[in-house]
Amino acid sequence: MPYQLAPFADIQLTESLLRLLIEEHEEATLPACDRLLSYFRNDEEPAPARDGAVNWRPAQIVGLPDRLTRPIDGAPPKEIVIENDIGWRVQTVVDYVAGREVSFVPRARAGELAQTVGEVVEALLEANGGTALIQEAVLLGAIYGHVDLVLRASELPRREAGAPAGLEALLQAVRSMRIEVIERPRAFALLNASDYRRIDAFIIHHERWLNDVEDGGFLARLGSWMKRSRVDAPPRRATTMVTEIISATHRQVYEDEQLVLSEPNALGFVPAIHIQHQRRPFEFAGLGEVEPLIALQNELNTRLSDRANRVTLQSFKMYLGRGIDGFGDRPVSPGQMWITENPEASIQAFGGDAESPSEDNHIREVREALDKISAVTPLAAGLIRAKVGTLSSENAMRISLLGILSKTLRLRQLYGRGLSDLITMALTALDQAGWLRTEQCDRCVEPLWAPPIPQDESRVLADALVKRDLGVPGDVILSELGYGDRPGARRPAGR
Repeated sequence: MPYQLAPFADIQLTESLLRLLIEEHEEATLPACDRLLSYFRNDEEPAPARDGAVNWRPAQIVGLPDRLTRPIDGAPPKEIVIENDIGWRVQTVVDYVAGREVSFVPRARAGELAQTVGEVVEALLEANGGTALIQEAVLLGAIYGHVDLVLRASELPRREAGAPAGLEALLQAVRSMRIEVIERPRAFALLNASDYRRIDAFIIHHERWLNDVEDGGFLARLGSWMKRSRVDAPPRRATTMVTEIISATHRQVYEDEQLVLSEPNALGFVPAIHIQHQRRPFEFAGLGEVEPLIALQNELNTRLSDRANRVTLQSFKMYLGRGIDGFGDRPVSPGQMWITENPEASIQAFGGDAESPSEDNHIREVREALDKISAVTPLAAGLIRAKVGTLSSENAMRISLLGILSKTLRLRQLYGRGLSDLITMALTALDQAGWLRTEQCDRCVEPLWAPPIPQDESRVLADALVKRDLGVPGDVILSELGYGDRPGARRPAGR
């Protein structure tokens, strides 16, 4: 049955265009996303062995040359060494950007409205995971290059006349809204033909598991036969292909191309926020942390495997015995003696591990290149190698971590802006539903991020005294220290 896309005629979304977008997504985007995820996780994957057993090989082995992965018949298998430098670098970026709680301070006019907006923002984030939500968004953005946040407000009820108007009723309505993190493999967008920065429709297309079993019926056996597998296919979990289309005016959901939901979009805008991890001008997709490191990761794994093979061959000395009967029948060990009457007999040692400066230098330069491209050094992950000299500990750490701190600041601006826009959408939905009347200027919030590295407490208190002498209000200073009641600011546990 064809798609019923009449409600999307205003954005010129036709069935042929939708099918083309889905085909491009499945044939181009999904394989690229699988590659990025496999390099980040480096999961072990099963591979058949010669004796019929199953060998488990890390995913990054696909980047090694054939001389390591496909030895000549009869030759012993090569030593494979995989060091996942990509994984710990991505996790370090996430820890620096979103490793601590984030506060959102409303820019609303001071007074009761500002306090209420702060309570609403805190309840919305807490109901959707709080810091874990932000960490998940940053992680997916770092892997795939961008991430999308969708506001689900379909369960938000309208406030009827005479309904309770207290804060508790408002917060209960806020908790009915959901913030869904959409990773790149699950969604794509139909961009405006005149302005690539504007999304006409957000399309979520993915396979969803069902709580049902798909047995090996006739069609399943036929499919198995066509795939040249066993005819009696075992039962498997049932799935359905879900396609959801959200525009500014309408929302539709299809399951296996069958329309199951069609409703107007009461919000009047596409409730999706697109966050690029690294900007790519004039493109919808962003650049993540994984893609620029893949080539260097392959080179590092190749050289580490080459070194492992060299060490294997040269770590033990070998001996060439001449004119000694039975030399090969006895092991070479301390105290072992051979007796011969042959004056020409000799034992010559060769092999043994030898220093290879060029190899060590090359591996070190590859690691330094990974540091430069990712801006994440081993020091950022806790490996202290930097020479701090006579500088104080905090200043020395900031200088050594200048790259990761600059990246953290840039990423916090991008993700903070996206989260602020999403909160503005939620406040707009509450205003439309009659729960909290606000103007556009009252819906703006400002993220407050905790310092990415520990600060000297005495230095922080000294700065607070300087701010007080300059005339900064005391309640603002106390809120920055974590003791105040500034609207929207999170209070430390136990306070």
